[in-house]
Amino acid sequence: MWAVARRPRWIALLLLALVLAAVFAFLGKWQLERSIENGKPLPATTETRHVLSDVAKPERGVGDSLAGQKVTVTGRFVPGDTTLLTGRSGGGRWQTVGHMVDTTTGASLPVVIGWSDQKATAAAGGDRMADGATVTVEGRYYPAESPDQDAFQKGEYSAVAPARFVNTWKAFDDRMYGGYVVADGTTAKAADLGTVADRAPTREVQFDWLNLFYAVEWVVFAGFAVFLWWRFVKDAWERENEDEEVLLARR
Repeated sequence: MWAVARRPRWIALLLLALVLAAVFAFLGKWQLERSIENGKPLPATTETRHVLSDVAKPERGVGDSLAGQKVTVTGRFVPGDTTLLTGRSGGGRWQTVGHMVDTTTGASLPVVIGWSDQKATAAAGGDRMADGATVTVEGRYYPAESPDQDAFQKGEYSAVAPARFVNTWKAFDDRMYGGYVVADGTTAKAADLGTVADRAPTREVQFDWLNLFYAVEWVVFAGFAVFLWWRFVKDAWERENEDEEVLLARR
């Protein structure tokens, strides 16, 4: 059979099969790298604190890489715009959300100030912060929640939803950040409220099985290209042997 394989025609076909196999192997390697790359967690850049206006702009959404980002924002809380939420994780029956106006951008920002098990105490904490003074809040920045997450029983709310705040806040100039800040213990203490439990965000890592499947598929194609060449050569060799046997039988 190898005498057939060494013929120029089959050598040329072998070279073509090897080129195709190399291309398929390269595609398989690329798909494998994609699978591994997609399985890597995002870098923990959220733990470096930034001024809010440096990393986020009003009227823009909050991307995954920015969710949970440590930020600092300076401004004042608007009197009369305190909102009390219930049914939330992080501590307390009631959580106090203040309407803060960022001094740098002039945009509105919901800030979860702290919590209390008493509704009156939670409301008083919001009023305590809205005394007209300029304050600096440190905390983590999160994407806005949807009003659809609200628990509407008895007119109670549970979502930090700027889409709803624009209709309930009294002082609003149509500029709003796309997320909200959960304040740390310093702000909660100043409001005489409990600190909302918060921690560094976890980055879910999910191996990309689809790309891995494609990688295996390309490797199979590479092997199949070489196998086809071998099959063609073998078929040609078998046909020649059959022809020789027929000629010998006729003689």
